Amino acid sequence: MPGLPVVSGQQVINALREIGYETVGQKGSHIKMRRFYEGKKHIIVVPLHKELDRGTLMSIIRRVRVYFPQEKFLKILKEK
Repeated sequence: MPGLPVVSGQQVINALREIGYETVGQKGSHIKMRRFYEGKKHIIVVPLHKELDRGTLMSIIRRVRVYFPQEKFLKILKEK
């Protein structure tokens, strides 16, 4: 995907918090985040690395876009 930013795990966590996710746990360097949509919980696990691999970032974006527009999430992510 052209234009995919190079970001850290902390930047992704900050962007997810901005759209309503909350941190619910951590195991090693992986942070578990949760948000409720229409009564159903949606969980995303984010590795707390200095730089996320593009495939990992795309996987997170795919999970987020089920409930939040991809373009808006990428805009928030680039601002972080």
